[in-house]
Amino acid sequence: MKIAVLAGDGIGQEIMVEALRVLETLRLPDLQLNFADVGGVAYKAHGHPLPQETLDLVMSSDAVLFGAVGDPSYDDLDRHLRPEQAVLGLRKEMQTFANLRPARAFAGLENLSALKPEIAGAIDLLILRELTGDIYFGDKGRRETADGLRQGYDEMAYDESEIARIAHAAFKAAQGRRGKLCSVDKANVLQTSVLWREVVNEIADDYPDVELEHMYVDNAAMQMVRNPGQFDVMLTGNIFGDILSDQASMCVGSIGLLASASLGEGSRGLYEPIHGSAPDIAGRGIANPMAMILSVAMMLRHSFADENNAVRIEQAVAAVLEQGILGHDLGGKASTIEIGDAVVAALS
Repeated sequence: MKIAVLAGDGIGQEIMVEALRVLETLRLPDLQLNFADVGGVAYKAHGHPLPQETLDLVMSSDAVLFGAVGDPSYDDLDRHLRPEQAVLGLRKEMQTFANLRPARAFAGLENLSALKPEIAGAIDLLILRELTGDIYFGDKGRRETADGLRQGYDEMAYDESEIARIAHAAFKAAQGRRGKLCSVDKANVLQTSVLWREVVNEIADDYPDVELEHMYVDNAAMQMVRNPGQFDVMLTGNIFGDILSDQASMCVGSIGLLASASLGEGSRGLYEPIHGSAPDIAGRGIANPMAMILSVAMMLRHSFADENNAVRIEQAVAAVLEQGILGHDLGGKASTIEIGDAVVAALS
């Protein structure tokens, strides 16, 4: 089990410590942790947010645990040197086209959701976000119009092979859950979405046991607030998935609870919380490490087929939350270390 550990910037350093404590509590055989710089700390030490030595380590590892990147002190750098570019670079090099972002209600936290408790308590969904195409990777730039006005542009594009591979992943995920798939697009406006819907419909024939529906992204955002319990698996493009998964985090109580897995064709994956580096609270010992800990569970499940220990971690997290040991983001007073202590104790 060769794991590349990239803690990154801000609270990434603090939450990674607790996640590794949880991982080491499992006493797994042949566990090998290798550490490298990424993001702003990598730029400071190596002159690039994703140094070649870090990339080499990643590509020779079985899985990657990733904390967070981002630091406002680097905002004036050229775009390709900013810390956030490390994430896009890793996704591209690892060819991790499928981003899995589960969101479910935890017992005892229903009142912390922005939604009514009875609505929040029904949430148990998985967002499958396409990760290597769409507007984030299209042609982009600045130019001047004929009348001298500044103009920015970003190209949104998908080809059918990109849509097909994420669609297959989504249908298979739905087969392992409740058998329902909602494909989110904007086919009434965007040509990329027209093609998206066509390809998803074609692939649906291979999965007769999965119930498929299509929903425009604006309606999906509304339905996630009105009745999130209706969703099982949600299939989205890159930008829509980015937005909807953050919305889902507040529906369950905090972005500090949502983990993610970025997967490609093989078993190697990139595992990270969906939140950022939170420089405003970095170093204060109050960051919630639960999303990072749950990312470890996703790593064990998807890269190492260790369902037993993945479930053990998830159950330990649920037990700690139900006991009322809550981070500051959830209205509690538990420190980063105290939350880590509680999860380790629940596993022991």
